Amino acid sequence: MAPRRVKPSLYISVDIEADGPIPGPYSMLSLGAAVAGRQDADGFEAADPEELTFYRELRPISEQFVPEALAVSGLDRERLVRDGAEPAVALAEFTGWVNGVAAGAQPVMCGYPASYDWTFLYWYLIRFTGSSPFGHSGCLDMKTLYAVKAGLPLRAVAKGTMPRELLSRRRHTHHALDDAVEQAELFANLMAWRPAPSAP
Repeated sequence: MAPRRVKPSLYISVDIEADGPIPGPYSMLSLGAAVAGRQDADGFEAADPEELTFYRELRPISEQFVPEALAVSGLDRERLVRDGAEPAVALAEFTGWVNGVAAGAQPVMCGYPASYDWTFLYWYLIRFTGSSPFGHSGCLDMKTLYAVKAGLPLRAVAKGTMPRELLSRRRHTHHALDDAVEQAELFANLMAWRPAPSAP
């Protein structure tokens, strides 16, 4: 019997900035994405994270916000109320971009950590477009990936505990596209990393 062909995965690093802890009561204000690489049965191939990118700033969907969360992004909420993209338009454009760059592969969202960004991204996709190009579970958490490879408990992991060669040399700016590109480099490094075996 011939071996079943495995459809390639196209990993897309995503970062979002929001003005609160959960979507619905609070808003996703910006969305950045960068293609990190492609994996098939022959292995993983990193991409230039600056080559294929997406960025939008969105109009808030409620009047509620947490000042501390808003301050992290440095975004002007009043400007976004006036000039931000309509979420339905921005998320439709994002879906089109994902489907375009992932042609012939299954798109997988990856983040560090993925949980916060995925929560907002998936909620917005379903709320404003009715579907997700990643399906309901197409996300990969870089923090978990590192913990498994390093043999560490998840809660012991932070970027400061990682070997320096894994980290991007780019600054983490809290601009969604900057951080998506930075995280794409981290992801590619993690995929290639083979930690030295522990001494007996």
